[in-house]
Amino acid sequence: MPRIPPELCTRCKGYRLLCGLPSCPILDRLRSQARSLERAGWSQELHGSTPPSILVGERGYPGVRLYYMLPPGVTGLEARRYEDPAGWRTSRTPIGAIVRLRSELVAGVLKADARRPHELLYEREIGPAALSTRPVDSLLELARRPVPRVSFDGYTKPVGPTAPARRVEVEGNPRLEKPLERAIWEDEKAEVLAWELYNRGVNVYTIQRALSIGFLGRLKARRLVPTRWAITAVDEMLSRRLRRLLKHAPEIGGVEVYYSEYLHNRFLVILKPGPGWMEWIEIWHPHTVWTPGAGVPIASVVREDPLGRKSMEDGGFSAAKLPVLEHLYSRGRRADVIIVREVLPQYYAPVGNWHIRETVKHALSQKPLARNPQPGELDALAARLIGEWSLAKKLSHLMKPRRTLEDYMA
Repeated sequence: MPRIPPELCTRCKGYRLLCGLPSCPILDRLRSQARSLERAGWSQELHGSTPPSILVGERGYPGVRLYYMLPPGVTGLEARRYEDPAGWRTSRTPIGAIVRLRSELVAGVLKADARRPHELLYEREIGPAALSTRPVDSLLELARRPVPRVSFDGYTKPVGPTAPARRVEVEGNPRLEKPLERAIWEDEKAEVLAWELYNRGVNVYTIQRALSIGFLGRLKARRLVPTRWAITAVDEMLSRRLRRLLKHAPEIGGVEVYYSEYLHNRFLVILKPGPGWMEWIEIWHPHTVWTPGAGVPIASVVREDPLGRKSMEDGGFSAAKLPVLEHLYSRGRRADVIIVREVLPQYYAPVGNWHIRETVKHALSQKPLARNPQPGELDALAARLIGEWSLAKKLSHLMKPRRTLEDYMA
């Protein structure tokens, strides 16, 4: 197999197949390594509680596969820990434990027409179970024993062993949040409903699942949306709304620097006075999941102007900017933003974009590490936090005030 440049892998993350190969060799290797996580002795009839956990695939769209997941033999509130992004971050659950938890979820696979979500989800209560506020007892009758592997993806959480489902039976009673119960029957655009749910306290992960399983949008136009697409779509929908609300807000009074780390990912968030420009810088060290053959750190940059126009699409950036905009909205201020993500070699398996969202949110919930640092102080801070990559000159350049049209007309 020809050597694939690490720069290509950091842009692709196994999703776009920019290398031209039919499948990602890095993810293929991880899948084969994960076979050792098999829990032997599964039967073809499984009882457990969905955490809730459901995934809509994208291959073959509009003919898609729907994965209904449960941990065999685990019921009640104990099942929640298998799908708990915010809880994982709060308890600092390590990457190995997350992979093990996800590997214990068995997925019954149903074939579905994305254009007709009602037949599968409404009539059989699979949809309400996927949106329940608590785990729901379920039965999976599989056509054969599960395939012993774990599927990894750069955007979604790992998926455990799978098998075609002969029958999925929701045995418990799903409990939905009241705003979500109302939204399911509203004939309105998905973005409008997502924003209403968000403002009424429904968490972003529930909104993502609701969009993915076709529970949001115009009633006659609802579709199953592949989970990967739905995650980024909801992040972008909510971010657009927050940007509009901040359009005429006053700028913050000075430079603020925030920091947090989790799962061998470091995040540096810098806010500075400005109209709302954003820079997303990813630094991948050699020997991470996407840079196995790199000899030096690989960096990529995404830029977004105050109108929300990006230099390129990036799901990680979408996940990171939402908590930043939430933070600014809570303060009634706008700012230019620099978010730096440094990925260390110990990040050996992708676990989804959720940890980006949660770790940036955690960083902004803390007091700033520094306020109004001088260029030299910022360089020293970046060198201490970000490590090997020489970020000093880059950050010093980015910290300079942007020139406006008025500057040129003066």
